[in-house]
Amino acid sequence: MDCLDLAKQYLDAWNAQDAEAIVATFAADGIYADPNGKHTGKAIGANAQRLWNAFPDLSFEVVSLGTTGPGIVMAEWIMRGTNTADFQGLPPTGRTVTLPGIDVFHIAEDGIKSVQGYFDSKVVPEQLGLQILVQPFQLGPFAFGYSVSASSGKQTKPGAFSVTSIWNKDEHTEEIRNLSRETAKEMLQMEGLIGVSMFRNGNRGVTISAWEKPEQTRQLMSGGTHGQAMRRFWEGLGDAAYTSVWVPHHINPLWVRCAACGQMSDYDKNAGACHCGATLPEPPAYF
Repeated sequence: MDCLDLAKQYLDAWNAQDAEAIVATFAADGIYADPNGKHTGKAIGANAQRLWNAFPDLSFEVVSLGTTGPGIVMAEWIMRGTNTADFQGLPPTGRTVTLPGIDVFHIAEDGIKSVQGYFDSKVVPEQLGLQILVQPFQLGPFAFGYSVSASSGKQTKPGAFSVTSIWNKDEHTEEIRNLSRETAKEMLQMEGLIGVSMFRNGNRGVTISAWEKPEQTRQLMSGGTHGQAMRRFWEGLGDAAYTSVWVPHHINPLWVRCAACGQMSDYDKNAGACHCGATLPEPPAYF
């Protein structure tokens, strides 16, 4: 098949959302790569399917298509799609994205040897309204990462903290993130849960949850996604982990700044009133 025809067949398969047809255009050792990663074999089709799942109306407008040398084809395209389903573990935003890019094909008699995609990897997250954080992984003794938290809205002082740490290889990170996120959703429905925070630094993930009473942390052991995560851990997900329950030694007063006079007041001791007589702003949750 002519190189241009094969490249067009590949692009048409994307617009037809036909994963098998995409994979069929590649040679047995063919590789697809872009700023987000590299894939071979059936993983090429699985990568496309993940995008279609998140953007069901995904389409590519081919702006130009031509050869630049023997067996080399370049395609300029514009990708468009509306995010109506989970994307990389995040809930749908309902926003539409427009991403320009270029694919460079290396094609042989047995099919596509490689497709190298070039595009700005920040465009889609920015158009979806997502934060983009640029920082080192490690700087001296400090490890950098990201965090997420959710609160039940309760003003209760924590009576216990559950702390879980897990260390894992890079290839396990996405599954652990998804399991942690689903577990947190279920925890928000549990009795006594005040709030939960999760953070990841390098190859370590940590979940800290605040509860009204220590015994309420046992609800995590009753099954659900947390139970599934524990089974996956014993099956081989992660390299090391521990769980623990901590009871506060003491909790200092919650100080709130008065909007009228600018002074700090002990919210509980003063029953929500400032020394100046003004009503204090609503305090944040303890966790």
